[in-house]
This record gives sequence, structure tokens and C-alpha cells, in this order.
Amino acid sequence: MGLTEERSNREGTRRNVKRTSSPRTLAFNKPYGVLPCFTDPRGRPTLADYVNIPNVYAAGRLDQDSEGLMLLTSDGTLAHHITDPQHNLPKVYLVQVERIPNDEALEKLRQGVVLNGQRTRPAEVQRLLEPLDVPERSVPIRFRKSVPTVWLQITLREGLNRQIRRMTAAAGHPTLRLIRMAIGPIVLGELKPGESRELRKHEIDRLLLGPSANRTVLRNA
Repeated sequence: MGLTEERSNREGTRRNVKRTSSPRTLAFNKPYGVLPCFTDPRGRPTLADYVNIPNVYAAGRLDQDSEGLMLLTSDGTLAHHITDPQHNLPKVYLVQVERIPNDEALEKLRQGVVLNGQRTRPAEVQRLLEPLDVPERSVPIRFRKSVPTVWLQITLREGLNRQIRRMTAAAGHPTLRLIRMAIGPIVLGELKPGESRELRKHEIDRLLLGPSANRTVLRNA
């Protein structure tokens, strides 16, 4: 709750004026199995189990079975900027898929996949060659000795429902694990699952800049 101070009006009477607090914005590493909201009537884990700051809400979704970076903010204008696809804010994901995609499958993902009659925007897709240093998931992925897996780095500039999972499935490579690593210039960094940190003003300013200032490259294939 904001602080309250008393001021005199022209008639000399006193009145209470509510001093509004500055908006707050957090970077949060959402663990696997946590809903991207603060309440759930079924009692499943939510953001409220990890974030104890009032009046912040998720700027965009990250599915229960996905992990990684979420931005939580009390600034409605900033939330709209983050979620509106017209701003072309890149979102970078590490995606573990079944089997090794060939060049044709990768190109299909890059050109866009038709989902429910709508073609997705072109995506940036790299097959990662080096081993990845990512923490173990609380619930391990299904493992089949006869089916190899590989990690992809996928960058999107839109956010359709379960888009990456649907895209990789359409290309013949179901997603086993998905971790969002960056939203524009904000990267997951050293945040461990369940941890959060408050963004600095210069980070928020960069979020509000054009897409050229928000390009993020995490790894090279």
C-alpha cells in the first residue's frame, strides 16, 4: 500500500492524498510444473508460491510444463509492450526434441508452420552442437535408449498457444523439454529455478526500445 500524506487545499481544510508507488518489474525463473498465474482453484503450484510482491502480474505466459524466464510487472504499459507481437520482441528458447532434425526439418521451422490454418511467423532456429549446461528438471524427461535427442535454440517474435511444441511436432520432432532463456535484452542469467530479481531502469528502457536493440544471441551452433 502506498504512503499517505496530508496537504492543505485552498479552503484551508486537510485532505489525504495517496502517494502512488513506482511500478515494479521482476525477472523470474519459473520451475517446471508451476502455473504462470497467482491462483489456482485446484491447489496446484503457482507463482504465489515463489513471488511475494503485491500487484505484479505475468507479462505473457509460459506453460505449466515449460521452464525459464518470465517477466512480472505492475506496469500495464510495459506488459502490453512485452506481449504485443507488433513490437517484434524476440523470445529465445532452448528446446530439447526427439531425434536429430535434418536441414529440411530445420528449414520448415524457420519458414513457419501452419497451425490451425494460420502460418506462424518465420523463426530463427539453430541446432546446438555442444553439450548444454542446464540444471536437471524436477521431473525427468522420458528417456528412450533407441531415440536420440538434440537441443535447438529457437527465437520467436510471437506467442501463440503452445507454439513451439506444436511447431516441432508438425516438423516430426516432438518437444521433450522447453526453457525460455531470454525476452528481448533480458536473459535468464544466473537465476535458479524459483528465484527472481528486480529489473533496473536501464533494462526496462532497453525493453521499450526497438527490436534492433533487443536482439539476443545466447549460443552458436
